[in-house]
Amino acid sequence: MKALIASGTGRYGDPWHPYTRTSPLLAEIARDAGFSVEVHEDVDRAMTRLADVDLLIVNAGDPWRSEESGRAPEAAVEGLSEALRRGVGVLAMHAALASLRDYPEWAPAIGAMWLPGVSWHPPIGHSVVRGLTMPDGGRVADVPIEDEQYLRLQAIGRSTTVAEHEVDGERFPAVWVREVGAARVAVDALGHDERSYAAPEHRALVASLARWAARAPSA
Repeated sequence: MKALIASGTGRYGDPWHPYTRTSPLLAEIARDAGFSVEVHEDVDRAMTRLADVDLLIVNAGDPWRSEESGRAPEAAVEGLSEALRRGVGVLAMHAALASLRDYPEWAPAIGAMWLPGVSWHPPIGHSVVRGLTMPDGGRVADVPIEDEQYLRLQAIGRSTTVAEHEVDGERFPAVWVREVGAARVAVDALGHDERSYAAPEHRALVASLARWAARAPSA
């Protein structure tokens, strides 16, 4: 099966997230999970190359906060739309919750977005993300991690939470899955930088999400 990683550069890059370091780690996890992997650093162009892709991994930032001007080309917007219609698997990582804002289908597909002025995160620190269960009944292991916790995201539709974190006594979704038409979508709000992928439990969870989204056999 083939995975394509759309990695943040240009309008989709930012000074906070080291995509050039985290995308290779995602590629490594996907390869270990049984995918052939292509990393594409032109995010909009990547959306025009999804015809034979089983899994789209988005590891990119917010183009509306970039100093670079521009809009997603119509061919790119239609490329993602067509891929979702045919049932491509999607894995959205961390800052992808604020990405692809020019794509009308993106937010409804992933089920939540970072809302400027409302969404926030505490300082990066050590925490334990509590694992729940995948839709197939498989147990998700707890993930001890040093990462950034996204809070007060704007939910769009209903999703199944498969891992959550707790801040000040309140629980928030950290990882969720959903089905949108023919497509399976997994969202992992973790993954700020390479520290996140140092946790073997997180690497295993990312692999499980990738296989689920692409309907690949379990490991």
